[in-house]
Amino acid sequence: MKTTTQSTGQGAGLLAEFEGTVSGHRDGHGFVQRDDGEADIYLPPNEMRAVLHKDRVKARIVRHDRKNRPEGRVTEIIERSSNPIIGRLLQESGVWLVAPEDKRYGQDVLIPKGATGTAKTGQIVVVQLTEPPALFGQPVGRVKEVLGEIDDPGMEIEIAVRKYGVPHEFSDAALALARALPDGVRAADKKGRVDLTDVPLVTIDGEDARDFDDAVYCEPTKVGRGKGWRLLVAIADVSHYVETGSAIDVDAYDRATSVYFPRRVIPMLPEKLSNGLCSLNPNVERLCMVCDMLVNAKGEVHAYQFYPAVMFSHARFTYTEVAAILGNTRGPEATQRKVLVPHLLDLHDVYQALLKERSVRGAVDFETTETQIVCDDAGRIEKIVPRTRNVAHRLIEESMLAANVCSADYISQSKHVGLFRVHEGPTPEKKDMLRNYLKAIGLGMTISDDPSPGEFQQIAVATKDRADAQQIHSMLLRSMQQAIYTPMNNGHFGLAYEAYTHFTSPIRRYPDLLVHRVIKAILNQTTYQLPTLPTPGEAEAKLSKRLASRVSDPTQKPKKFSVDQLAWLAAGLHCSANERRADEASRDVEAWLKCKYMREHLGEEFGGVVTSAAGFGIFVTLDAMYVEGLVHITELGGEYFKFDEARQELRGERTGIRYAIGTRVRVQVSRVDLDGRKIDFRLVREGEELLTRAMKDKTGGRAGDLPEQERGSARGAGERGDKRAEKRGDKRSGQGASGRGSSAGGSRTAASPIQSLKAAVKKSAGSASRKSGSKKPRR
Repeated sequence: MKTTTQSTGQGAGLLAEFEGTVSGHRDGHGFVQRDDGEADIYLPPNEMRAVLHKDRVKARIVRHDRKNRPEGRVTEIIERSSNPIIGRLLQESGVWLVAPEDKRYGQDVLIPKGATGTAKTGQIVVVQLTEPPALFGQPVGRVKEVLGEIDDPGMEIEIAVRKYGVPHEFSDAALALARALPDGVRAADKKGRVDLTDVPLVTIDGEDARDFDDAVYCEPTKVGRGKGWRLLVAIADVSHYVETGSAIDVDAYDRATSVYFPRRVIPMLPEKLSNGLCSLNPNVERLCMVCDMLVNAKGEVHAYQFYPAVMFSHARFTYTEVAAILGNTRGPEATQRKVLVPHLLDLHDVYQALLKERSVRGAVDFETTETQIVCDDAGRIEKIVPRTRNVAHRLIEESMLAANVCSADYISQSKHVGLFRVHEGPTPEKKDMLRNYLKAIGLGMTISDDPSPGEFQQIAVATKDRADAQQIHSMLLRSMQQAIYTPMNNGHFGLAYEAYTHFTSPIRRYPDLLVHRVIKAILNQTTYQLPTLPTPGEAEAKLSKRLASRVSDPTQKPKKFSVDQLAWLAAGLHCSANERRADEASRDVEAWLKCKYMREHLGEEFGGVVTSAAGFGIFVTLDAMYVEGLVHITELGGEYFKFDEARQELRGERTGIRYAIGTRVRVQVSRVDLDGRKIDFRLVREGEELLTRAMKDKTGGRAGDLPEQERGSARGAGERGDKRAEKRGDKRSGQGASGRGSSAGGSRTAASPIQSLKAAVKKSAGSASRKSGSKKPRR
């Protein structure tokens, strides 16, 4: 569909036309993301009237605005986005319309009277456009699907899967094929497989895990002339049941990954496979692919082999249980698993050896806090708790890393094309940013022009006990690139591996399934051929554009690829893009839940820490709730704050107050925007705390009614204010007393505690205003 927009203004023809995709903004303006990889072009609100988010357009730059952004004009609409719009059905003055849930669309959609279907006012609906927007007309559509009420349990997930285009329904052909699969392992399935049913392999997962795709076993053995271990990592053999090009395979490729939401998972495979036939459930036979490794005392994999097998899981452990057993081999958990305890101890021994090798290798290891949302039966947040990593988590992680490295090495040695998990080093821009930051904080350590992972790890170790360690580690992490799937083996920077891939989760990741197929092809001395794959979509095109911009040398000639390599490149882009899609959908749902949760805490005060700073304000994460919100720069006080990019902090020009990552603050929840997924905080200052307490007392409240934490903070605020008053000296305090007409002889009646407290607050506020002078506050 091609239409041409008409727009007036000076500067037309400043640059030649270019093509791109419109990216709307919730404030009414937008951008054009250029296909050629150049910087995005700003579109003012008047240019957004005839286009919508995700439309394909031609545009040209006409001027630079007052923020020096290149401002564009849409000259032609190449293709309208076919994505449905999700929103709430409303009726205003007899007119039906849908307010999009995704505010990037910027315009409400008009719904003709006969096009509302069964939807009722206030319900969440899916709309298909029938008429695009015009310069002087809103878009028109019809209700395609009714999702329900906004407060229905799980509604945030229903919105997210449609908003981000996550496939959530299997095709009839895939479901029929899944139903035809056997319920268990048949005799014919065991042909050509190693029988490991007598080996006490076990699974170790989280308490809420439903699919088990990896099992482990370890025993001590001689490696060469020294001490070592035999480590078995058995992975569910999904490729035995999901044939290349089958209906299940097509659906799995389309999804590329399972998507995890609080209380719900959208699996990559039908449930009969993911939770049944391919899940390594305890006390049943299952087909698996095994990476059988010999690990020496230094933690190096001395030798390995791959083979298909049939196994029998001897136990389903949880991380908590294994950590308890390793911490106390005579405790109740160990007593219940007495037969398997020696094997867990062997696993712990090989883990410690692998950990030593990790340190020698120089892999980057940052300790970050992950959170888990705990919901009630209605889908509402009960609490947000930190997801603590114990020794059992790390034990499994090192075992999986070892198997993944062997998989990558096996594919590389065979010269077969496959997908690697590539994590490249920092770009020149990110290296400069990190160097400037390390120099600005006076650390005395930096990175070289061609940094190794060990350099990052050395900085992390050297600063782990500093007060600003969180800020430094955050900057180290931010300087790195995102990992991708690609047939071009460029190594994994963060893990310090020359070759790395994903082998250990074929139930939930399509790249792992492809790796299994390649390994099987190598074992059978054949070549695996990818099926005919769908044409890469918009997400893949955007990712491809970003990856192309990573090339450091503009004079470097583009590589020539064979047809087979191009197919693998497309598959890697598809899997990488859909991995990001899954992450965005999950974050969107979590943000929605957190906003709904914080609406119940409007006006309440919490302690928190600054987790990032920007020119427009600081982001603060609450201590007890692990929820992040924005303190806008206008809420930081009556002075001018300047953003220091090198130090990644906001600094007040008059007072020198700094807000950087790791700064502790106290905030009040001031605003929650559920549609925009935004939480706004305001800083709480000491005088405000005293006034709040005074008002509580005045209205009959007692200090004892406050939680202990808040009582303590209010007392602390008063004490800190008194100390500052002492430092200001007698002159200012005497002047303040006479100004209020107080009598040293006590001729007036003694003031009540409430009056005294209010007077102290006024005195503090008056002193602050005199100190700042007559200057007007600058924003």
